[in-house]
Amino acid sequence: MPDVTKAQTTDSATVDAVAPPAVGGPALESAEKKEKPRSLWGDAWYDLRHRPMFWVSSVLLVLLLVIAAFPGWFASVNPRDGDLVHHYLSKPELTHFFQPDWFGYDQQGRSIYSRVIHGTRASIMVAVGVTLAVTLVGGLLGMLAGYFGGWIDSVISRIIDIFFGLPFLLGAMVVLNAFTERKEYVVILALASLGWTSIARVTRSSVITAKQADYVTAARALGAGTTRILFRHVMPNALAPTIVVATIALGGYISAEATLSFLGLGLSDPTISWGIDISEGSKVIRDNPHALLFPAGMLFVTVFAFIMLGDAVRDALDPKLR
Repeated sequence: MPDVTKAQTTDSATVDAVAPPAVGGPALESAEKKEKPRSLWGDAWYDLRHRPMFWVSSVLLVLLLVIAAFPGWFASVNPRDGDLVHHYLSKPELTHFFQPDWFGYDQQGRSIYSRVIHGTRASIMVAVGVTLAVTLVGGLLGMLAGYFGGWIDSVISRIIDIFFGLPFLLGAMVVLNAFTERKEYVVILALASLGWTSIARVTRSSVITAKQADYVTAARALGAGTTRILFRHVMPNALAPTIVVATIALGGYISAEATLSFLGLGLSDPTISWGIDISEGSKVIRDNPHALLFPAGMLFVTVFAFIMLGDAVRDALDPKLR
């Protein structure tokens, strides 16, 4: 008589060997815990961390911010001190790293390296100040126009159209020409008074899209007030395009400040600016191009870093570009 118990044990072991693992086991639960859904900002940060362009631009900008905050750490010579006897338009000493004569001297015997380092503060200050001002004003007006619509939207949109009709640099030149002493805050005021329209339009479009979402309708049905809906539900979800435009515009505002200073309508002495040095260097570019190339190169690197950062942020926040 066959051994029934042994046969049943063998069949059971065979079935267990070929049977698939139970659904919903500990391994699956662990995988589900690890792959939690990310928010828009979490997804954007995850994407940014894997972009070399983001890290390159971030390192450059952090270095520029440190230079702007503590220029004395990088250049020990006073950028306003000149020596016409010994250092008038002296050539660069490219092997003298971080020394006053590294980039040579300008027409007044001043260290170009020291002026390039100390000029970072004015350019960064103007760019950040203008960006904060236009984001605050343009974002607020765009949010009001997009959310309330009706006559509020019509009035704000017509004001935006009027300011759009004014050439940006020409309008800034007219405003700055009214001031005899042009400090950083004057340039910020002139550029911000004309640069807020782009932010306002982008914010308006984003708010119009966000206010039609189901979560806004649900919040309104539950009795949430206008202020709570605007700042708790609409603004966080409409903020991404505004941040992208503002980040890219930072580099443009640095270029605008340098252009105005080059034309003699931007920052004025005793403020140290790359635009002023570029204007002075252009007068001797044939015989002494170093007086122009080094401040212009610093301007290029700064603008390029901001544009790279803006492109990386745009690609991370816009799912269509992935």
